[in-house]
Amino acid sequence: MEERSLILLGLLMSQSQHGYQINEFIERNLSAVTDMKKPTAYATLDKLSHNGYIDIQLEQEGNRPTRKVYSINDNGKKYFYELLLQNLSSAESVNYQGDIGLMFIDFLPIEKTKPALEERLNNNKKILELIKQTPSHGERSGVNLAVEHKIAMLEAEVAFLEKSIGKLALHLE
Repeated sequence: MEERSLILLGLLMSQSQHGYQINEFIERNLSAVTDMKKPTAYATLDKLSHNGYIDIQLEQEGNRPTRKVYSINDNGKKYFYELLLQNLSSAESVNYQGDIGLMFIDFLPIEKTKPALEERLNNNKKILELIKQTPSHGERSGVNLAVEHKIAMLEAEVAFLEKSIGKLALHLE
């Protein structure tokens, strides 16, 4: 919840926005750092409102349905800074789902293991190339840092897989 709150409050630090704007921005620009879906975003916005961190105004334009416009308030700004400092200073122990397969790799014959890891390597290279195409975000270096971090993690994964495949190839000879 805290990471989701941090994302939503951070987006509201720039300007008040309606839910559609927020979700569109997340889908288009933040997919490298979050997999937050629309229902989760709306539920988190409601919780932030209930807890007194954001204000909601109803907006009506012509015959369109009424929509909620979310704004961060002073309590929300204080909470945002707390979450931001907590997030920046915390160390993470990342659990990679692919490590589960690595734990049991010895149960597969090497001739099946190597192609599976090569496929994983190729998929990671494709993801890496896509993320490297992320445009720079100009003045705000924070988004650039998050993208650079994702690139560094994927480059480490690619290097690890190349090294591991090389070791397996020695056993095949």
